[in-house]
Amino acid sequence: MDTVWKHCKGWLFRLFPHHLVSRVTFWVTRLQTPLKNPAIRMFVRAFDVDMQEARHAHPEDYASFDDFFTRQLIPGARPIAPGSDVIVSPADGRISQIADYASHRAIQAKGRRFSMRALLGGACEYGRLCERGKFATIYLSPRNYHRVHMPMDGVLKEMVYVPGRLFSVAPYSAEVVENLYTRNERVISIFETELGWMAVVMVGAVNVAAIELTWEGMVTPAKNRTLQRKKYSGLKLNKGDELGIFHMGSTAIVAFESLAVEWHPDLRKQQPVKMGQLLGRSGITRPPAPEVY
Repeated sequence: MDTVWKHCKGWLFRLFPHHLVSRVTFWVTRLQTPLKNPAIRMFVRAFDVDMQEARHAHPEDYASFDDFFTRQLIPGARPIAPGSDVIVSPADGRISQIADYASHRAIQAKGRRFSMRALLGGACEYGRLCERGKFATIYLSPRNYHRVHMPMDGVLKEMVYVPGRLFSVAPYSAEVVENLYTRNERVISIFETELGWMAVVMVGAVNVAAIELTWEGMVTPAKNRTLQRKKYSGLKLNKGDELGIFHMGSTAIVAFESLAVEWHPDLRKQQPVKMGQLLGRSGITRPPAPEVY
């Protein structure tokens, strides 16, 4: 019965006016009104948000609900795992998948795969990144910190905006919506690292009012919903540097072309992680156990 209900929700979302609802969310969450204070309090209680780690702990400190949702944290709230060979989680959330991919096919959920080539916008200018490598998918729930950071040092080479639908990216959607991540709107950042090419993909979803990049500003909602590419040179970001912001929640995917990346063997699907937590190392088969949150 549970499976039937998941498939029903998946079909209903095909008829849902994704972009219209998300644009309404964009407008409503930016209203500067006294109603935002009780709305924030209700949200904090409903999703058990830890406001002790937020830079501003009280609803009155935020200009709007969006200002609260994209809140910054107090210094030291997310320690970055040390080591030049260490790869860290780009975001708070739960691990949807953490695995290898080959023949450009990566695991979306049990029984479903998606094309890494399609995820990255159809271009294969990045060595073997589109064909094979290592990837991790992090699902951000409403309670999480919604800023995305660098998994390791890298030099930005290209940003790609890919238009698409805004299906929910909740776990049930990954199970029932075919090619979920390649059908949804997304923003891709390509970096050159010591391990070769790395992609960080911020996937849009229903009620994701906007995706923002630190160096570019708001990328979505896009005025021109067509595939867009922008090249860069010389912009270096260090491990742990802020990369972008989800204005409402979604999913982040990090992919490496290097097979030398070794994900920590104790990490499992649906395991909670926090930004800066050790995910793996370059070429080390048994890294130290990650801290449990």
